[in-house]
Amino acid sequence: MGKTLRMTGAVLGAAALVGGLTACGGDSLEQRSGGSPGDRGSLVVGAAAFTESKVLAELYRGVLDEAGYTVSITTVKNRELYEPALEKGEIDIVPEYAATLAEFLNAKVNGPEAPEEKPVASSDVESTVAALTALAEPLGLKVLDAGRAVDQNAFAVTREFAEKNDLATLSDLGRAKIPVKIAAGDECEVRPFCAPGLTSVYGIEVAGIDPKGVGTPQAKQAVKDGEDQLVLTTTTDATLESFGLVLLEDDKALQNADNVLPVVNAKDAGDQEIADVLGRLTAALTTEDLARLNRAVDAERAKPEDAARDYLVEKGLIEK
Repeated sequence: MGKTLRMTGAVLGAAALVGGLTACGGDSLEQRSGGSPGDRGSLVVGAAAFTESKVLAELYRGVLDEAGYTVSITTVKNRELYEPALEKGEIDIVPEYAATLAEFLNAKVNGPEAPEEKPVASSDVESTVAALTALAEPLGLKVLDAGRAVDQNAFAVTREFAEKNDLATLSDLGRAKIPVKIAAGDECEVRPFCAPGLTSVYGIEVAGIDPKGVGTPQAKQAVKDGEDQLVLTTTTDATLESFGLVLLEDDKALQNADNVLPVVNAKDAGDQEIADVLGRLTAALTTEDLARLNRAVDAERAKPEDAARDYLVEKGLIEK
């Protein structure tokens, strides 16, 4: 998972900043697509190395292509690599997540302890985006409008467990007073949005952490088999249904606002026209749409570019 646990308080090491960046065709970031005469210019969209980011990058490419830009996609392993490349203009645009990027930049600007000691993200999307914008602008980045699509931490139980105990929300689970073992990353034990938050905000009794990872098949299988009762995953998990799992609503907003939004290099891609093109996509995209697109790629084996194109045609954002 590309955004595991959303907390990004790692120090940006020198090795991470000078690592090689590879484009989809094996090209370096310096090798941009050449625009044809009369087009609106060339743009490089960055994607992280996980399904949802790749699909989002293809969605961005689709609408920008339709608007007359020549667009290439560069897949970069992680944020520690692609964010500096975005600042330098080696990448022009990346699909991002408001709270995660806000805390990443908080750590970069204010020190690695800042996300824990003085967090800037919250469950409120407007204040989170405002904090992100304040951190991003001095770095030469422009934060575009956030949409309805949210990919944030979420907790799931089996459908049978939910029906048996009349559970629809995390508050319901707290009121039920049922001890639960959580399939998650081992850091769940100390992260405020995981076990400590479930206990302090919802009154949920956490009986233990089963360190099988965040949303991994092994973690979901453990809950399906009854070894654990709760799994930490994300709101756009495409495979919950196949494991017989359902999400419990975060009705007290424990999780930060990880709404999807484009972030661009202000100098090279800060034009209002680019913002308008991407804004139409952002306004259309929902959390359910993202889950469906992830499912098309991960479960139905569609290529990210094909899933993205089908979606854009369906929504009338590009022509067939």
